Amino acid sequence: MKLLSKIDLGSLTLQNRMAMAPMTRCRADVNGIVGDLTVLYYEQRASAGLLITEAINISDQALGSPFTPGLFNQDQVEAWKKVTAAVHQKGGAIYAQLWHTGRVGHSVDKKGVLPVAPSAIAITGQQHFTSQGPKDYETPRALTTEEVKQIVQDYRQAAINAMAAGFDGVELHGAFGYLPNQFLVESANQRTDEYGGSIENRSRFVLEVMQAISEAAGPGKVGIKLSPSIPYNSIIDSNPTDLYTYLITELNKLPLSYIQLMNAMFPTDNLPQYPRDVIGTFGKLSQHLVMANGGYNRETGEAELEKGIAGMISYGALFLANPDLPKRFELNAELNTPDRATMYFGGEKGYTDYPALS
Repeated sequence: MKLLSKIDLGSLTLQNRMAMAPMTRCRADVNGIVGDLTVLYYEQRASAGLLITEAINISDQALGSPFTPGLFNQDQVEAWKKVTAAVHQKGGAIYAQLWHTGRVGHSVDKKGVLPVAPSAIAITGQQHFTSQGPKDYETPRALTTEEVKQIVQDYRQAAINAMAAGFDGVELHGAFGYLPNQFLVESANQRTDEYGGSIENRSRFVLEVMQAISEAAGPGKVGIKLSPSIPYNSIIDSNPTDLYTYLITELNKLPLSYIQLMNAMFPTDNLPQYPRDVIGTFGKLSQHLVMANGGYNRETGEAELEKGIAGMISYGALFLANPDLPKRFELNAELNTPDRATMYFGGEKGYTDYPALS
């Protein structure tokens, strides 16, 4: 199977072409510090070719959901050192996914402070899950130009912290409607400064962040996750094909290790401008290794690799429920079923208690 063959990623040689996709698990403490359960969680899944962590807040401002981890102070760095050491001891490789949620948050979990965004435009038609239950989204505060530039530096520092914590690299969460994604699209970005208006200007924030974290982490140690055809979190653009064609072409100029592309996971019948074949449309533009994400199983993942555009496949819920997923794929063994009720909050149940093959 191609899925189980080795592949080079930057200076790493990965044991297979299966990545564990980043998944929000909300098991950190109120200070964003991960504990022993998180160490065990990643250690259990170290047979993945590459582990990509749950999204990690780059600053106090970046937080959107309660009990999500951080990477912006020394206590958080020290806690992540235990995770990376455990994964490396098992022969695995692990990247930290860097996160700023932007407007995808609520003041009840941000010490009463409003979320920030490119423009003061609220998410509509959805609610945010907070520590006090589901709540309508608030209208965020628009960032000043100077604040935008400071957030670029926050990403740089988070990448420095990640490398100090022993991570093999970092990934920018540029997908699913979080802050970088908000800058990219017209529905969330109506700025009139250098970060708004044209496709070039709306792409500027993402490209500046990628330049900064590439310098901080080093060549071949940075990836990015993008979701060109996902309208979730009120992310709508009139011409996503031109937008992402420009962005990926510019990303080709940076010394990245991969681009992770999410498939279209939501109905887009009323958005005919959104390409359905994300890998075929955008993956072929990348000069970096393409990682395909979203809804794959053993057979469809192998078939995607056989097409020759993607070099790796990332699995979310399947890795969550099957810590030994590569071995199960090798043996074509039965898979555990993910428990959706325990995905986002709780303790060891639905986190570290999924059985491996005996």
